[in-house]
Amino acid sequence: MKRILMVCAFVWLIAPPPPSRAASESAAPNVPAGAYTLDKAHASLIFRVNHLGFSNYTARFTQFDATLQFDPANPAAAHVEATIDPDSLDLDNPPAGFKDTLRGAKWLNTAEFPKIVFRSTKVEVIGTNKARITGDFSLHGVTLPVTLDAVFNGGYAGHPMDPHARIGFSAHGAVKRTEFGIAIGIPAAGSDMGVSDAVDVAIEAEFSGPPLAGAPAAPAH
Repeated sequence: MKRILMVCAFVWLIAPPPPSRAASESAAPNVPAGAYTLDKAHASLIFRVNHLGFSNYTARFTQFDATLQFDPANPAAAHVEATIDPDSLDLDNPPAGFKDTLRGAKWLNTAEFPKIVFRSTKVEVIGTNKARITGDFSLHGVTLPVTLDAVFNGGYAGHPMDPHARIGFSAHGAVKRTEFGIAIGIPAAGSDMGVSDAVDVAIEAEFSGPPLAGAPAAPAH
């Protein structure tokens, strides 16, 4: 009996029971409320379209920025605004001239519409570290509501090597490009011969926020 108790105690020490769900849901992350800006070195914006039913063709935008107002005690009050430069479209191994075609009048038409913008209008908390973010999405001269499913990946108030608050998110959403006036290459009904109307978007983003309390001031220039 004594041996069994010792084994049980050892197992508990190396694998303590997880906190209760209520406790984990009520605990606010240890980050300050305030204004956060995108850390562009730790962010990505990828989109995918179905090509001929054979693959999910993947591309990205490399130039984008975002600002975030965030209070961990009231995440539903968060507000995010993001701006994308569609000319920064990047592809893997594109055929000669293909990127220019996609930037051209039949597709993104970046000469006439040089910005893609998202401004949040509502944040709905749907679970532990999960939210549904709805906002006005402006693409190709059309503005429509779009919803992103976001996951809060955590954060900290600062670190000696990174003396500002930092938080991270992953988000996913989808749009129909025909709703924004980009209809070229849509497959005929019942066919996959073309490029899908649905565009899946995946976002990874870290934001830098208020300075760490007690951190030394930056040297004057």
